[in-house]
Amino acid sequence: MRALMLIAICSVTLAAQQAAAPRVTSQDLLDGLKDPTRWLTYSGEYNGQRHSPLTQITPENVHQLSAQWTFQTGTLGSFQTTPIVVDGVLYVTGFNNNAWAIDARSGRPIWRYRRELPEDLHNCCGPVNRGFGVLGDRLFMTTIDAHLLALDMRTGGIVYDVQLEDYKVGYSATVAPLVVKDKVIIGIAGAEYGIRGFIDAYDAQTGKRAWRFYTVAGPNDPGGHTWPRGDAYLRGGGSIWVTGTYDPQLNLVFFGTGNPGPDYYSNAREGDNLYTASLVALDADTGQLRWYYQFTPHDVHDWDSTQVPVLGDLTMNGQPRKVVMFANRNGFFYTLDRLTGKPIVAKPFVETTWAKEIGSDGRPVLLPGHLPDEDGTKTCPDLGGGTNYMSPSYDPTTRLFFVTARETCATYFAFDQKFKPGEQYESGGTQRPRDQKNFGALRAIDPVTATLKWEFRYTSVSSAGVLTTASGLVFAGDGDGNILAFDSRSGKNLWHYQLGFSMRSTAGTTYLLDGRQYLLVPSGSTLTAFALPRS
Repeated sequence: MRALMLIAICSVTLAAQQAAAPRVTSQDLLDGLKDPTRWLTYSGEYNGQRHSPLTQITPENVHQLSAQWTFQTGTLGSFQTTPIVVDGVLYVTGFNNNAWAIDARSGRPIWRYRRELPEDLHNCCGPVNRGFGVLGDRLFMTTIDAHLLALDMRTGGIVYDVQLEDYKVGYSATVAPLVVKDKVIIGIAGAEYGIRGFIDAYDAQTGKRAWRFYTVAGPNDPGGHTWPRGDAYLRGGGSIWVTGTYDPQLNLVFFGTGNPGPDYYSNAREGDNLYTASLVALDADTGQLRWYYQFTPHDVHDWDSTQVPVLGDLTMNGQPRKVVMFANRNGFFYTLDRLTGKPIVAKPFVETTWAKEIGSDGRPVLLPGHLPDEDGTKTCPDLGGGTNYMSPSYDPTTRLFFVTARETCATYFAFDQKFKPGEQYESGGTQRPRDQKNFGALRAIDPVTATLKWEFRYTSVSSAGVLTTASGLVFAGDGDGNILAFDSRSGKNLWHYQLGFSMRSTAGTTYLLDGRQYLLVPSGSTLTAFALPRS
């Protein structure tokens, strides 16, 4: 039986345990940031825009921001979480499935949850976690040993613990759940161990599974013909490790899917390998596939499409369009029709040497010489991609899409490898040439034309996400441990603060508390809350 450790923090904890738990309704989730004292989903709102309506911190006064408090986890590992904010309390997940409730005014811990994890975990990329989902008086967290937990918001106690799959053969889960209506929607990771990926929905009240969509098509599924005959699909990858988005009017959830397996060796899986390296639109009630768009058919460069699909409404060629905006790891930026999945515009936002363009049929026009082999082939971008798991942001006022871009290349190698359950199954690897470029940038893209409007270059690559506000600010992070603020229209750098460790995945969240706007930034094992001086 898995152990739960609760750490009492004197009267603060006792008061929290005795108080009535806050309740978050489905309508609250639909309303999103209409209540700026709360941050209830991974991206702030279902549309994934990560854009706050708050205006207290402005381009004119952002230079006055100062740290108000810090919270140290006391654990190893770096945050990749987006904290949930509910009624003056932060709910935060961390490395190795630690989690905390924290007083948003002072940074003092209220309770702590610590999961006892098995020693024989199989995990390619670190035991990270990207955050809670929330509904009612419950918090929902996926675990590195492939479980879904429901925790009591008031105490951190376990309400239920559901096994998703067997961690011993490589399944794991790091995604922040997407809560829609009465369902908790999650995805599974582990493609580097030869798993078959899926997206699941669970009843928030009981933990019973409502539906499952496999991101690797089976022999009897539509798309099954894009895999070799036999059992290759059973180890076809298609991980989900970044939270999707939701359109309530269409009742569709949107998720980007991971790379096929094995990663690099083409001969092991001839065909397009649906639905890997794709965006899938699923009915939120049933999990039925409404449409898909595959960014990189037959991906052989480990270019997961596990980026945040950002929803918006644009005027294109004089016509209003419901769109999905997507900066992809393969180096291309896409604006897709949200009703059909058809690309409207697609252009590179970093150097891409593997494809000339996206053709009129929606498929990349491949350039020769970029199929990995035993001798190695140099391709741009590298396996980290033009961008990765770091969250982008869209400002509907300036109509600009902001993304952390990576300008890197790599030599890709591929070779045959026998599959063994529980062992890494990549059939290749990469090496970075010594003489190649290696820098990052914050880039502002016009999603109507997919053209670059401005950029701010970093001296090294960054894994930080982006946050925008209605006051005209962009918050982002470089690879050297700085959080930075920019004017959203011009790209002028207005403020920076050295955090001591670079950010991963998020550039922070912002919320209103006691009439004061806070900027909350996770970096390394520290949370830092910033605010303007009290007037």
